[in-house]
Amino acid sequence: QVQLVESGGGLVQPGGSLRLSCAASGSISPYVMAWFRQVPGKQRELVASISSTGTTNYADSVKGRFIISRDNAKNTVYLQMNSLKPEDTAVYYCYNPHQSLWGQGTQVAISS
Repeated sequence: QVQLVESGGGLVQPGGSLRLSCAASGSISPYVMAWFRQVPGKQRELVASISSTGTTNYADSVKGRFIISRDNAKNTVYLQMNSLKPEDTAVYYCYNPHQSLWGQGTQVAISS
């Protein structure tokens, strides 16, 4: 069973940066990969996605601040988050839509 394991979450001050990682136990190279986030009481929302060829898409709320990337040799997807805002506080999930596979999530909290 392929698994996705996120890491890199934590507590940072507004304006700070974090880099999330999503390590897959199998190959990700053929797949679109994505990051979602969820706040309690709200629907999970798409943050960013990256195609197998590296084409990226971002939610309007994170454009210009977040960067999604992938390292197929390491079966890992990254989310570099810069200029963080309190409204970025959420649990962040990695997702493989082809396999309908979610990671367990990593908590990101932005607070002074």
